This record gives sequence, structure tokens and C-alpha cells, in this order.
Amino acid sequence: MSITRIQSFAFAGIEAQPVEVQVQIAAGLPVFLVVGLADKAVAESRERVRAALTAMGLALPAKRILVNLAPADLQKEGSHFDLPIALGVLTAMDVLPAEEMARFAAIGELSLDGRLAPVAGVLPAAIAAGARDLGLICPAAQGPEAGWAGEIGVLAPADLLALINHFRGEALLEPPPRGRFQAPSRQPDLADVRGMDGARRALEIAAAGQ
Repeated sequence: MSITRIQSFAFAGIEAQPVEVQVQIAAGLPVFLVVGLADKAVAESRERVRAALTAMGLALPAKRILVNLAPADLQKEGSHFDLPIALGVLTAMDVLPAEEMARFAAIGELSLDGRLAPVAGVLPAAIAAGARDLGLICPAAQGPEAGWAGEIGVLAPADLLALINHFRGEALLEPPPRGRFQAPSRQPDLADVRGMDGARRALEIAAAGQ
């Protein structure tokens, strides 16, 4: 009875804390459980995962599916655990290769049709993944943001099917463009500030050097 492991993160402010998503599929009454101090959004992920797999023509096995978010004493919040849970289930079903999945961490929210929706924390997750010599799998819209983390491998699929096809070698994902800094079109102007007369006067005096 094997256990698949997918790396992800919980967030405390802007700090990304490592979380291992462990998935076990075993004989028993059909049930899908998520444990490991998960909030309601995380607990609801099982229904989004089920719907996303159904949309791709995949059915969950009629067995006992247990998802453990380790460490168990760390609070897990947010829908970004949808993607790593789905990847863990797909790996346990032998749809995805375990050896390839071990090279990545993942965050992302699943729509019911399998598309990946943006989530908060992609850049901190990418930085934390790079520090652990891992790549990051994230929603397509946030691939450029993940690129700010530096030289790490980023996969940014639009949906689960695109990711499966990538790992099967049927349609490889292109590396996302790295995000670019855009300078503001004009400098801030005190004339735009309304109210706060005292603070404005202090800035004017400081700028005048008096």
C-alpha cells in the first residue's frame, strides 16, 4: 500500500511554510477524507477535485482515499491546496509519474471543469520551492509572477488536462514568460494628495531643505 507525496506550502503572512500532501488509496468503503488541521476551504477541495477529474473523464476509484496534510499541527488555509491534492490523487492512480512529481511543488485552485484559477502566494511559494531545489506548478495566469523567483523550473498549465498531457509527453508546456517591471508613467505628485495638510507641509519643508 503506497503513499504518494506532493509538496506544497501554507502561508503565514508572506512566509511560505512547507507542507507535504500525502495521498493513500486503500481498500475499503468509498470515502474521500482530508485530514491535517485543514480549514473549510481545504476540506471542500475534495469536491472540486472530484468534479475536475469527472470533467476530464476520470472517475475516482471506489476505494478509501485519505489525504493527509503534514505536518498535522500546522494550520492549513486556502483553496490553493486543490492542485497538490489533485496531483497526489492522480499520481496514486498512476495517471502521473511519481518520480516527475517529486521534482515540483504545487499551488492552485481548481474550477469544476479542471481549469486552474489564480491564488495568493505564488511568488513566496516559488522562492521557497527554489530554496528546496524544486520547481513550481501554478496556474497559467501566474507563471510570469513565479518567474520572479529566479532560475527555477515553472510549469503553468491552464488546466489539469494540459498538465497530464505534458507529463505524458503528448503536448509539452512552454516555459512562461518572466514578469517584467514596468516603471510608472509619471512620478508621484503632492498635488494629487487630498487633505493631510500638516503632512504635506512637512514634506514641502523637507524637500526645500529648510
